[in-house]
Amino acid sequence: MTQPTISDAAVQAKTGRAWAEWFALLDTEGAADMTHPQIAAALQNRHGQSGWWSQMVTVAYEQARGRREPHQTARGYQVGVSKTVPVNVDVLFTAWEDDASRRQWIGDEPITIRRATRPKSMRITWSDGQTNVDVSFWDKGPAKSTVQVQHSKLADRDEVEAKRTFWRAALARLAEQLTA
Repeated sequence: MTQPTISDAAVQAKTGRAWAEWFALLDTEGAADMTHPQIAAALQNRHGQSGWWSQMVTVAYEQARGRREPHQTARGYQVGVSKTVPVNVDVLFTAWEDDASRRQWIGDEPITIRRATRPKSMRITWSDGQTNVDVSFWDKGPAKSTVQVQHSKLADRDEVEAKRTFWRAALARLAEQLTA
């Protein structure tokens, strides 16, 4: 049984119920026999929860009942890694956008940048042609920014851990390159 990542106090403050109350209520309403969309819709329609909280409660319920693993989505698994670096967000974005710069810290992965919105985000098809990388950039001040990498459509938990390790190391190399 997986424990929810959001505290009981936080979920109670935002939804009016603690996790155990939500899980008991959903069990009573037959959620064990419902699909993910059906559970989320019931939370919105019957219990007045926002779309975001309906999804959070549904995922936590499915994990608590053994129907979904951590990092699992409808399209596989996903993992996120972030890094704050002491450089301007435009410098950080360019380190991703420029092929020569990117190869220095990511290696020779032949990626495809599908869409880029300077200096906010980038959508990438990974070198395997099957998985996606969504990159978000945040300006934290004149000489500080954060990059967040979300790698999705992964096959299993082993791939989640492999990509987590890869991205942590790659972002550490990126930070080193940018601050050298």
